[in-house]
Amino acid sequence: MPNAFNFSASPFDALTLHEQRLVRDHVDVVYFRPGEVILDVGEAPSHLFVIIKGQVSQFDEAGQQTSAARFGPDDCFDGRALVAGKASSRFVAAEEVLAYALARQTVHDLIAANSAFGALLFSDLGAKLSVASQRQSGNELQTLNMARVDAAFIRPAVVVDAGADVLSVVRIFHEQKSTNVLVRDSASAPPRLGMFTTTSLQKAVLHGAPLHTLAVGQMASYPLITVQAGDQVGEALALMLRNSIHRLVVMDGEEIRGVLESLDVFSFLSNHSHLIAMQMDDAASLDELERAAGQINAMIGRQFRGGTRVSLIARLVQDLNARLFDRAWRLVAPAEVRENTCLFVMGSEGRGEQLLKTDQDNALVWRDGWQPPASLPAICERFSHALERFGYPPCPGGIMLSQGNWRMSAGDFARTARQWLARPEPAQLMNLAIFMDAHAVSGDAALLQRVRASLLEMATDNAGMQAHFASAIDLFGSSSGWWNRLLGEGDQRLDLKKQGLFPLVHGVRSLALAAHIPHTSTAERLQALVQAGQIDETTARDVLESLHFFMTLRLKAGLGDLPQPPGAAGGIDPRSLSSFERDLLKDALDVVKRFKAQLRHRFRLGAL
Repeated sequence: MPNAFNFSASPFDALTLHEQRLVRDHVDVVYFRPGEVILDVGEAPSHLFVIIKGQVSQFDEAGQQTSAARFGPDDCFDGRALVAGKASSRFVAAEEVLAYALARQTVHDLIAANSAFGALLFSDLGAKLSVASQRQSGNELQTLNMARVDAAFIRPAVVVDAGADVLSVVRIFHEQKSTNVLVRDSASAPPRLGMFTTTSLQKAVLHGAPLHTLAVGQMASYPLITVQAGDQVGEALALMLRNSIHRLVVMDGEEIRGVLESLDVFSFLSNHSHLIAMQMDDAASLDELERAAGQINAMIGRQFRGGTRVSLIARLVQDLNARLFDRAWRLVAPAEVRENTCLFVMGSEGRGEQLLKTDQDNALVWRDGWQPPASLPAICERFSHALERFGYPPCPGGIMLSQGNWRMSAGDFARTARQWLARPEPAQLMNLAIFMDAHAVSGDAALLQRVRASLLEMATDNAGMQAHFASAIDLFGSSSGWWNRLLGEGDQRLDLKKQGLFPLVHGVRSLALAAHIPHTSTAERLQALVQAGQIDETTARDVLESLHFFMTLRLKAGLGDLPQPPGAAGGIDPRSLSSFERDLLKDALDVVKRFKAQLRHRFRLGAL
């Protein structure tokens, strides 16, 4: 066996050194002519093939090319057939093929010794992604521990003179919502800095002297224990534990940067999002809110690179964005407006599937009989400008509450929705799709709920409308060309949104509309569809796992971890994917194709 076998390609990258030697000892190199059948339907495979050079086409029992279609260098086949004992597809050399052939018994031995190898070889998409998650999560805590101290949340330092009385410091605690101040004792030789905390306050109360007469310098703790901004978070945590303290003063050279609290360290190591949420809730101006919003993408990057599942990140982002929008609305809209309206978001934000910041998709509904003030357009315009400052660009299609057609009374919204239903035109149906994902973020959520409920009641009995609505799954054409792109042929642009995300999301949305399901997230819709008997559990799981995988690739591209072809917003260059990612992409696209076929049958799209 040549030493050139690529053990960095999936699933062989899961093997130990001992298992790699087993492969080397039991593998042969084989050659196939163009058009030669390598493995036929019904055959009991004797080997697992790993392509060195050339391409192999896959066909189903009817002789039709399958969605997996083509295999290229470093791809292997057919692991599932090897385990099942019989092939369900035909594999044909599309050109001259040179491949490694690993004997069946050796493959069985590897599966018995290494469960991860077995899962990656023949399991479904969900099992493969689970293995990948386990691999990555082991590095999470280590990665975060090695982060710089200034990547964590550092609280501003308040410095008082040692001669200040304790009562005045208590007022500072109240005004600044703080639990500590730094104390400068200039009278000592040499001058020194200490800290006075709420624990010190307890000692001051027990001291017995009136607080307005007791100098804070008498009750402060000296000296300060400090850490440099460039030190590692893990070092800061160790320093706290070693000294049995809950706070460190962060220095930048000789300058004070602020105070690092143990709560902030533990939060950073677990879930940095709640600190951003606290800053949003406490923001007294749009400027303060902008600073908090500016941390979201960095938090996403840390969470993702640390091994957090994309589904959890999406939920965190949904919560943060809801807090952000709610706080911004409270800062720009007077109480009367807030009490009589409901601000809601739509699209990926409404479904809780947005990751990095995207275009604004929002609207405003108010209770029937309430007369909006003349200033409402200006208020809505100010809100949209605020979101733009926070990194959410205006919607090119004008789906924003700053546009008059996306703010109206509950009754007018219900009548508008009925018009969308009655006129199955592309623009109307797209508005309907967007509105179906609506999620309240501020104000009276019951206003939105009533409009959505009336919409679902009207929408579910019209088979023609349902079919037209569902037909958008084919809006962006076939995905069959993906496989050539994966092999480095033709246009290298892969649009994940059009070819992967949209057909899954809209397909599930269409089923939810037909089944009277009120949920907005794709995951909740799938769960409800399974419970209603509208879809089987296997399909629901595959659709959700595929959706999360597409979201993962899109996030990697957005964070700069995957190069994007020029002008390919939301696209990826397949040449930048690992062999494991290419394997997962094939599985995910197979799910897209099968799901679209089910939808065409369910809604009889061929009759349109």
